Amino acid sequence: MTPPEIRGYRHGSAPDTPGWDLRVVPNRFPALRVEGTLDPQGEGMFDRMNGIGAHEVIIETPDHEKSLATMSEAEIERVLGAFRERIVDLKRDVRLKYMLGFKNHGAGAGATLSHPHSQLIALPIVPDFVRAQIDGARRHFDVKQRCVYCDILHQELTDGRRLVQDDGDVVAIAPYAARFAFETWLLPKQHGPRFEDAQAAYPSLARALKSALSRIDRALERPPYNLIIYTAPSDEDLRDAWHWHVEIVPKIQRVAGFEWGTGFYINPVSPEEAAEALRAVKL
Repeated sequence: MTPPEIRGYRHGSAPDTPGWDLRVVPNRFPALRVEGTLDPQGEGMFDRMNGIGAHEVIIETPDHEKSLATMSEAEIERVLGAFRERIVDLKRDVRLKYMLGFKNHGAGAGATLSHPHSQLIALPIVPDFVRAQIDGARRHFDVKQRCVYCDILHQELTDGRRLVQDDGDVVAIAPYAARFAFETWLLPKQHGPRFEDAQAAYPSLARALKSALSRIDRALERPPYNLIIYTAPSDEDLRDAWHWHVEIVPKIQRVAGFEWGTGFYINPVSPEEAAEALRAVKL
């Protein structure tokens, strides 16, 4: 049973009835819940708090057989707009510090439902993994007075070997020293720290997503993948150092003991080879 919808994109029909294009509902088995208080406590040398936050599901389309790769650009743009709308709403809760938009596509990527959907989790802290990326971007800016992602864009557009596609306002690349085979980043050319403030880029992002995922589908025979939207934390001023972006990780290799034990990743496909193979796909 689907929970009552939080938001619906409809044709005049009532909530929780047929006649919708996209719905947002609470996750039936949420990782975090809005109700309650954080109640942070110390326990010896450790710290803990209650699992306060939000966990929502964006049901992308009523068509069970569609995917982001087969949706129209307008349909993908609607999904991006739903992410934005829910992020803006959840940011009103001052307890929530970080919004993570993501998609698990296929059982191999952790999806437990086959119907096309994405998820949004609002967290009361900034995850250490994200914090490390932000701190690295800040250090780069402190030394060079430039955004590291803007520098990456300039490097990859100039070099060309790792460029997958250039859709005008959004560029797809195979990142240098990619952790995973065919890992793909989508970077907006216009600098900005927050996905939710970049509505003008959504048409180009929708076009780039459809194209990149279609290339991955055809080159790798429709693999499972994880898609993550990286935006700035809710209450931090990162206008100069951070650059919102999207990462796509096809799940075609296993992470095993070496990776878990070292944090190093064995990638059997160089980013140059991956980019060349994706560019060669006829759309």
